[in-house]
Amino acid sequence: MDIFEVRPIGRVIKSPYKVRGDAPRQGRLEPEKVAEIEIFKEFRDGLGDLSGISHIYVLLWFDRAERDTLEARPPRLGGEKRPVFCTRSPSRPNPIGLDIAEVLSVKDGIIRVAGMDALEGTPVIDIKPYTPSIDCIPGASDLSGKKP
Repeated sequence: MDIFEVRPIGRVIKSPYKVRGDAPRQGRLEPEKVAEIEIFKEFRDGLGDLSGISHIYVLLWFDRAERDTLEARPPRLGGEKRPVFCTRSPSRPNPIGLDIAEVLSVKDGIIRVAGMDALEGTPVIDIKPYTPSIDCIPGASDLSGKKP
């Protein structure tokens, strides 16, 4: 089996969520909550000021998640057990998190964002711009089978 090396490019240095259980099931459920992401100095040349970008994908390494579970109980399904790859549970074999955050400001390698559910200290493994014209899929359905 191949092993991949992932290096964090930064970390969440300020979050309203300090421990597991504090965070909502999705950060966008509490859009008024602000967090700060520090991009490490050696990666800041890749950041710029994010001009014109209102939202970013933030890929995270959920370092406090369980890695030995293949089932989860999503809250919105009333606790019904589901295979972990059919859920957005942070506990999974590779605890990679994905948030879409609103960019509030960028200064000195610190990105202030709203709408993230990451705990303070969570490693950031990448950021990418959210591009509505290619990222939004009209008519897509989710785990509950409901369409937006």
